[in-house]
Amino acid sequence: MDEEPVVIKLTHDEAFVLSDWLYEVMMKSAKLDAIVPDRAVWSGIYAISGALEKSLVEIFMPDYAGRLEQARQRLLGAMGGDEHEEVKATQGVSKESSGDDISA
Repeated sequence: MDEEPVVIKLTHDEAFVLSDWLYEVMMKSAKLDAIVPDRAVWSGIYAISGALEKSLVEIFMPDYAGRLEQARQRLLGAMGGDEHEEVKATQGVSKESSGDDISA
């Protein structure tokens, strides 16, 4: 079996927003079981999450929430997303304060 690492490239905003989502799903709820019932997949998810956390200084900044919202808005603008639909989809999901290459 080939164990050579796979490199995933994300913009900084993509990495930041994805990191927040992964944190919410993995650490603050039982959602990971529902979203990904195959526990073998969790290994990759944890590797990605760990790599993101190591490369993002924003997760330790006091203005985390504001920076996250700005990153979300930039991504939505670039994708042409409807921010009203996105607000409904993310209601109740927030992280308290506590492109980049990531290698899994």
